[in-house]
Amino acid sequence: MRKTCQFLFLLSVTWFYGGKTAAQHQHPAPERLGSVKFTTSCHSAVQPRFNRAVALLHSFAYDEAAKEFQNVASEDQTCAMAYWGAAMSYYHQLWEPTFLPGGEEKGRAEITKALTMKKVSPRESGFISAVAALYSNSPSVPLRDRMLKYEDGMGRVASQNPDDPESQVFYALALLSVAPLTDKTHANQKKALAILEPLYAKYPQHPGIAHYLIHACDNAEMAGHGLQAARDYSLIAPSAPHALHMPSHIFTRLGMWNDSVQSNLAARKAAHEHGDLGEELHAMDYLMYAYLQLGRDPEATGLLADLKNLLADLKKKMTDPPAQEFKVSYAATAMPVRFALERGRWSEAAELQPLAAASPQVSAVSVWASALGCAHQHNVACAKSGMFKLAQIERGLRAAGNHHWADQVAIQVSEVSAWIALSSGDPRGPRVFMSRAADMEDGLEKLPLTPGPILPAREQLGEILVGLKQPAPALKEFETSLKQAPGRRNSLAGALQAAQQSDQRDKVKTYQSALSNLSQPSTSTH
Repeated sequence: MRKTCQFLFLLSVTWFYGGKTAAQHQHPAPERLGSVKFTTSCHSAVQPRFNRAVALLHSFAYDEAAKEFQNVASEDQTCAMAYWGAAMSYYHQLWEPTFLPGGEEKGRAEITKALTMKKVSPRESGFISAVAALYSNSPSVPLRDRMLKYEDGMGRVASQNPDDPESQVFYALALLSVAPLTDKTHANQKKALAILEPLYAKYPQHPGIAHYLIHACDNAEMAGHGLQAARDYSLIAPSAPHALHMPSHIFTRLGMWNDSVQSNLAARKAAHEHGDLGEELHAMDYLMYAYLQLGRDPEATGLLADLKNLLADLKKKMTDPPAQEFKVSYAATAMPVRFALERGRWSEAAELQPLAAASPQVSAVSVWASALGCAHQHNVACAKSGMFKLAQIERGLRAAGNHHWADQVAIQVSEVSAWIALSSGDPRGPRVFMSRAADMEDGLEKLPLTPGPILPAREQLGEILVGLKQPAPALKEFETSLKQAPGRRNSLAGALQAAQQSDQRDKVKTYQSALSNLSQPSTSTH
């Protein structure tokens, strides 16, 4: 496992590397990005290219979108919306970080050009003003405050242009971008869904509608509402790797693991052909999660080997590696952690080390996994060392104002504390610490970059209670965990064990059947 970890320092590279694939020397199939008609005041000759750029933007193909908007601007230098689109391509609303290094400066320069253009309609002026508010007074005004100003501006555009689908769609995305991760009522998501669903019936080939509908429903409460969009999006825009991956967000929420595998195999292949390492690793992380739930250990093992080879090959291509991208480092950190923890390989988990140059919140994932590995092997000193490192990371994140990730690390601290207490023979501490972690986790939504908690705290609470010889309450915890994450193998296995130990025969049959059917093709009718 140390050899695996040594390869992962290579992640000081960015997601885009030089060179093109052999696929470019072939005759590609006709491009399919969906149907977008965004009317502008620009010259009619550039309208098709502008529509293509917006379609790319709706599928988060940000680099290609920026290039196309810049091409439009070079052909029609008075096209204000071309500069608006370029500015939008640097604003990654649902990703972390929201702006890549240098992105704000580039976006501000583009929107400044847009503001100097005189040939704009009132509607276009609204779009431009909303983005200008996002880029203004940076960095003196916190990013979230500026994002809220953008959302407010797009709300006005949508209100003033009720029959314009693009005004509505971009407003729905803005709502999702500022949805509080602590809001378990999903108020913004439901508001966005109310906008998008009627549009979806009217514009079934629009890539942004299907895409943002999936994001709106990427939670346990609403996932069923996103299944049709998940089925459709990959068919609407198959030329965009992200469109091939996004359905798996809903499949994961519904425990449709075979569907998730197929989605991410296609996304991974397309991302590799596009030279998009970030999207490729993102798909591989979701693929790893699905393989582990299906018990397909050989494929999961092969995926780790592929990761190692991919990064080694990348090192050969790069002579001056630029700054690391969060999306890359998180996925490559999470994959070996999932592999070890989901299968209970605690000695391997204990050996995991943070990636070189990883952000504190990414490093915390490896530190947490190692501490769990130590605790499960009854190496209390090692586990406590990891717990202290996590506490230090939490303090740093909170001091920096990164409260979401600070809360995530606080959950990890409580989880490690629970397993240390169990290993130490503490009769009360394990349940107290893990209950605290589970309650905290229940109050937070996940970020789009991850399928969910690597080991759900409530699932771990069930395991703690089994270890404390309390199978009946353990079963309740496993069942609660399964409501949040249907079809998780370890939760099903834990529920089966707890049902057997508490002599609940009907539930024994239920969970035996669920485990035996786990690897069968999905027949969900949600």
